[in-house]
Amino acid sequence: MTKKDYREIENYMLIQMKDSAHDRHHVYRVLNSAIDIASYIEGVDIDVLIASCLLHDVGREKQFKNLELCHAQIGGDMAYEYLVTKNWVEQKALHVKECISSHRFRRNNPPQSIEAKILFDADKLDVSGAIGIARTLFYGGQVGEPLYILDDDNEIVVDGGSAEISSFFQEYHYKLKKLIGSFHTVRAQEIAKERQQTMTDFYNHLYNEVTENYKHGIKCIDGLLNE
Repeated sequence: MTKKDYREIENYMLIQMKDSAHDRHHVYRVLNSAIDIASYIEGVDIDVLIASCLLHDVGREKQFKNLELCHAQIGGDMAYEYLVTKNWVEQKALHVKECISSHRFRRNNPPQSIEAKILFDADKLDVSGAIGIARTLFYGGQVGEPLYILDDDNEIVVDGGSAEISSFFQEYHYKLKKLIGSFHTVRAQEIAKERQQTMTDFYNHLYNEVTENYKHGIKCIDGLLNE
């Protein structure tokens, strides 16, 4: 891939990226991680990998406008159509489409090629560690999800992360804490393992702070109110 080719694909990506939680910096971090992972593996098609990383979230805006759509499927189609107009070989354009369409955290469409597995891992690394916590909170606020939901006993609800209305604590249990077992490459597993403790510590501190706040507050309020 020439520098000119890279800039053209990058510019197309920049036009599409309007989701601040999945912005150009997310794309660049995913690309950087992917190149790191690929350096430990032989036989990777770097052109396909770079294009897949740069274009993997171009379908986000359409999904944001219609939540019934899948940005991975839409993005794969958009990437394929764009690359064909840039005279990419059909097989390589389809390969990029396959990588993008399987990068989402879903069991029904796992990545098959090594390039697809690297993209999947690099994208999931950006939901790990401190950056993963920050992005999850940021995205939750962007779509109007609460930080936490309480049950009738004023306990934080931690299950049901796939529910229509979710919270950070539910998302952590539904997705974030399970990331460590979802990676396909050894290098990504190593990086994720280093970041895992940061996520666990943050979750535990936040859970304890919220829980203690309610326990103390309810007790104090009960003491101040008359029967």
